[in-house]
Amino acid sequence: MVSKKIPKKLNKKVSEDSRKHFKYRSNTCLNCGQPLDLSDVYCPYCSQLNSTKPLSLKDFVLEFLSSVISYDSRLRYTITDLLFRPGRITRNYMKGQRLKYANPFRFFLSVSIIYFLLYSVVTYFEDNSPQDEFENIYTGIDDGKKKDLDVGILKIKIDSSTQQQNKIVRNDTLASKNDSTATKTKQTEEYEYDYTYLSEKELQSLSSGERIYERFGIYRGFYERNEIKQAEIALDSLKHPKTAFNKWMYEKVESIERIKENPYGFINYMVQKTPFFLFFCSPILALFLWLLYYRKKRYYMEHLVFLFHIFSFVFLALLIAMIPDLIIGTDILQGLLFLIIGPFYFYKALRNYYQQKRLITIIKFVFLNIFFWISTTIAGLIFLFISAALY
Repeated sequence: MVSKKIPKKLNKKVSEDSRKHFKYRSNTCLNCGQPLDLSDVYCPYCSQLNSTKPLSLKDFVLEFLSSVISYDSRLRYTITDLLFRPGRITRNYMKGQRLKYANPFRFFLSVSIIYFLLYSVVTYFEDNSPQDEFENIYTGIDDGKKKDLDVGILKIKIDSSTQQQNKIVRNDTLASKNDSTATKTKQTEEYEYDYTYLSEKELQSLSSGERIYERFGIYRGFYERNEIKQAEIALDSLKHPKTAFNKWMYEKVESIERIKENPYGFINYMVQKTPFFLFFCSPILALFLWLLYYRKKRYYMEHLVFLFHIFSFVFLALLIAMIPDLIIGTDILQGLLFLIIGPFYFYKALRNYYQQKRLITIIKFVFLNIFFWISTTIAGLIFLFISAALY
């Protein structure tokens, strides 16, 4: 039997109830079976704590807090170097200082998702602010009358006005039905998109491109006149087969109408997908960096890590700038980030990481900005089309 005698210094400041105490040590790792010495606090093979003590609630909470503090140390180094040492964090990471910093891919996704979650919350409260709705109600009312109105009286007046307007509209509609010429004029003014109905048999006689174009026109015109949102009901009315493609195309017509009615909602939907857009664009941009710095003999992954550090800085800076901008009531700091701070940071990162002369770095900086602008514009249009198709 192996003696459990150990110098006192190894048990210094360790409570007897702690799972790290010597009396709970084992000669074998419970996780991977690696042979251990009783002086091993952790397994050198899998890093699990060398302890046979059953896990209690207190131990679980303490281990959780310990892991958070450990991650915070990496988080502190990552944020500090990312904000104030452009390019150096990538150089240190690629030299082998991996445990000092957070994983660049995971950190990018984390900080970008946090930013857009906070952005969504702020946008939601701004859009649903009671003060904004109150100000919208009073728009157009004379200053003298605003003081005499309370919310109850105003509501009654608005309801009364609305009923009167609805009555006028109904009377106009009834009058127009008695006049065929007035009906045609009203249809021409009311319906923005006209269409000619074609049966499924007639559609199948067209070429594939014409068939898609005509089908879309039929569905859009039908939706505009009837406002039927259920694809199956609409296809039954049109006597078109309820295939998956036909349902999808009719739903996209409804999506287009939703975009027209609420373009801000669609923009917000697209903005929230930006991290994934950048994530999938990064390999292409990294390939261009690899070609541009081919003589530096760097691996492709180094350029990819460099890009993720750049993107992480952008979202981290946006997070920091969001709070002052909310207090001020403008987006001045975020505007400065994109116009001045961001480009300067990118230049410094190129200079510090690739370590080339200032003139060469400036030339490549300009060239990279032109290429990134063109490529992201093309990718953005594709992303817009995909977002509209999935909206």
